[in-house]
Amino acid sequence: MSQERPWFKSYPQGVPHEVDLDEYRSIVSVLDTAIEKFRDRPAFTNFGKALTYGEIDTLSRRFAAYLLGELKLKKGDRVAIMMPNCLQYPIAIFGVLRAGLTVVNVNPMYTPRELKHQLNDSGAVVLLVVDNFGKTVQEAMAGTPLKHVITTGLGDLVGFPKGTVINFVLKYVKKLIPEYDIPGAVRFKDTLTLGQLHTLPDVEIDPEDIAFLQYTGGTTGVSKGAMLTHRNLVANMQQAGVWIGNGLDYGKEVIITALPLYHIFALTANCLVFMKLGGLNHLISNPRDMRGFVKELQGTRFTAVTGVNTLFNGLLNTPGFDKVDFSSLKLTLGGGMAVQRAVADRWKKVTGVPLIEAYGLTETSPAACINPMDLKEYNGAIGLPVPSTDICLKDDDGNLVPLGEVGELCVKGPQVMKGYWQRPEETAKVIDDDGWLHTGDMAKMDADGFFYIVDRKKDMILVSGFNVYPNEVEDVIAGLDGVLEVAAIGVPDEKSGEAVKVFVVKKDPALTEDRIKAYCRDNLTGYKQPRYVEFRTELPKTNVGKILRKELRNPPPPAVAK
Repeated sequence: MSQERPWFKSYPQGVPHEVDLDEYRSIVSVLDTAIEKFRDRPAFTNFGKALTYGEIDTLSRRFAAYLLGELKLKKGDRVAIMMPNCLQYPIAIFGVLRAGLTVVNVNPMYTPRELKHQLNDSGAVVLLVVDNFGKTVQEAMAGTPLKHVITTGLGDLVGFPKGTVINFVLKYVKKLIPEYDIPGAVRFKDTLTLGQLHTLPDVEIDPEDIAFLQYTGGTTGVSKGAMLTHRNLVANMQQAGVWIGNGLDYGKEVIITALPLYHIFALTANCLVFMKLGGLNHLISNPRDMRGFVKELQGTRFTAVTGVNTLFNGLLNTPGFDKVDFSSLKLTLGGGMAVQRAVADRWKKVTGVPLIEAYGLTETSPAACINPMDLKEYNGAIGLPVPSTDICLKDDDGNLVPLGEVGELCVKGPQVMKGYWQRPEETAKVIDDDGWLHTGDMAKMDADGFFYIVDRKKDMILVSGFNVYPNEVEDVIAGLDGVLEVAAIGVPDEKSGEAVKVFVVKKDPALTEDRIKAYCRDNLTGYKQPRYVEFRTELPKTNVGKILRKELRNPPPPAVAK
């Protein structure tokens, strides 16, 4: 099936089937080209403050010089970034990459336990954190390889007086910045000043150098770092560029970036692809504040927006969204989780622009499939493979399935990760000897080459576009006194697509649902916390004692009395 590439006949007119992988050696090469073309154009804006491509160039070079000259980091060292969307983020990312170092993106909502694991696993020696989460770093950093902590306030680069007001309100009015004490921590603005004291050397970056360690869950419950090389990300930018074709204008686009840049979707689709286009990323720091988000949209003429189904649904149900000016909107791209037809239909009705669904994984940088940019209506498909990408569907024995039948979706292309960081056994589980990445998603293909996701093979739970693996939730809850056994599954949820439900067998009869949820709040990020708790006297198991999550998801019908 993959050799025939039946989807080629459905490619939009004039779209090449392959991309030029040799045009750029690295993400930095793409950035330098964009800076040369669009130096005076705004690149990123947040809280009303914009930075041009030229300013991003200057500031990222200063940060790179600080990392190499002041901290004496060596090529390949890992630098963790733990922030919501703000102006510091692109400066940090491009500074780290300019220095030949590797970015470790960290979810700022992590608990100390989760952060400690990621710091230890990645071996990150530097961490940049926004003040709101300094307390978490203080509690997690002992016993990790971390040597340097850089702190910053959310409003630090917004300018006076607005930035000062933002920081004051967050700390003293909203009380979102707990007191913390990290000896030796340096302020981000000071690193940019100190960086001017050093000359940034020429750093040779190889296409196979690791640009990002993007952490994703695993069926073992252990979070793993997907090694995404410069070649992987450049390939995905090239693939996106070819697919966009003439649909967007270089140097003129404005994209709303509400999804966090630490997530692979926004990192590539917004930050990197629109950087290559010379576009403006309008950073939204707190998209959960839907009213504030809509108010910001009302004051912005934007041409593109990306999101997950829950974000689009939330906007549609926020007063004032229908009053937003959509006259400039060209592209709405949905991914991360399944787009619901009802949401897509309503989006088209309100905005006049179709909601185009795409499919990808952290392990594929992320785009693997996307619907044509000129799609008029939602079609329920994840689309066609992006250029230079093969996709096939395999059964449990590794054989290709016939047209129209369901099989595991497998991907091969230049955007597929190098592997999991220091976990060759885990890598071998998902990338077979022929180089196919097994996604764990079950899909079918129609006669025109469009793919449709029908189910998931693995037990992963998808909450608002974020992966939650049952084993991690189970491991945490199993550590609570009073728990004998626990199993976690995903259940349908109107708002988040899926929600976590746990089944618990008590060791202590006094154990309550509230106690379990409170324990999870201390040890799990919000989207991983169980929304539902059900107590059982026993859990269904195999002959060898393995818990049967399948029976918890689909309990057998009650026996009929004879």
